[in-house]
Amino acid sequence: MSALPKSEVFGLQLSTGTFQGHVDAILDLGRAHRSSYVCCVNVHMCMEAQGDPAFAAVVNGADLATADGMPILKSLNRFRGLRQERVAGNDLMPAVMAAAEREGLGVFLHGGQQEVLDLILARAAKDYPALKIAGSWSPPFREATEQERAAEVERIAQSGAHIVMVSLGCPRQEKWMAAMKGRVPAVMLGVGGAFLLYAGVDTRAPLWMRKASMEWLYRLALEPGRLWKRYLITNSAFILLYAKRLLGVGQGSANP
Repeated sequence: MSALPKSEVFGLQLSTGTFQGHVDAILDLGRAHRSSYVCCVNVHMCMEAQGDPAFAAVVNGADLATADGMPILKSLNRFRGLRQERVAGNDLMPAVMAAAEREGLGVFLHGGQQEVLDLILARAAKDYPALKIAGSWSPPFREATEQERAAEVERIAQSGAHIVMVSLGCPRQEKWMAAMKGRVPAVMLGVGGAFLLYAGVDTRAPLWMRKASMEWLYRLALEPGRLWKRYLITNSAFILLYAKRLLGVGQGSANP
C-alpha cells in the first residue's frame, strides 16, 4: 500500500510527493477497497480549519491531503523548504479517471446536480470509453438523515466502486467523507468544483493566472455577486495568517 509523507503548514498536515505519486496512492487505496478519503486543500479549506478544531481534525484525518491551492502550495514550499508540485482536484479528477480506466477500477460520482452528473457521464463516455462508471447520485442539498446516510453507504457498496468522486462543497464534502470512513468500502476523493469544470459548466483560469496565485480573481470576475464576500474575508484572513507565520508571530495552527 502506497503511503505519502506529510508536512505541516498552518496546522494542517499536507501530503508530499509528485502528482503521479498521489494518483498512484489513490489507486492503491481504491484497488484494495480501503475505506479512506482525500482532501484537496485550498485557502477556503485552510481558513475553515483555523476557526474550527473539529474540521481541522477532519482534514488531518485524511489519508491524503493535497496542496491544491497555489497559496497553500507556496506556503508549504516556503515554510518547509520543499519543492512540492501542485496537486489540484481539477487535475486529479481526469487523471484518476484515466488511471481507473487503465486499471479496470470502478468510479462512483457522488454530489452535484443531476444535470451536471449527466454532462460528466456523457463526456467521460467519450474521453474514457472503457471506464467503469459504477454509479452516480445527486443527494439533496441538506444534511442527510442517518437513514439516508445508510442508504448512501449501501448504494456505493452495492455498486462495487473502488473510487468515489465527491462534490458537495467545502466543508460539507470533507465532513461527509470523514463520517463515511470505515463505512464506504472505497477511497473517497473530494474534488468539489472539478465536477462543474469537467462538465463544462465552469471554465478554468489561464495557466499564467494559476501560477501567479490569481485563480481567485478569475473566479471572482465570473461570479462577483456570489464570491466577493468570501474572497474579501477569506483571502484577507489568509494574508494575515501568512504574514504572522512569516514574522514568527504565533503558530498559525489549526489546532490539529
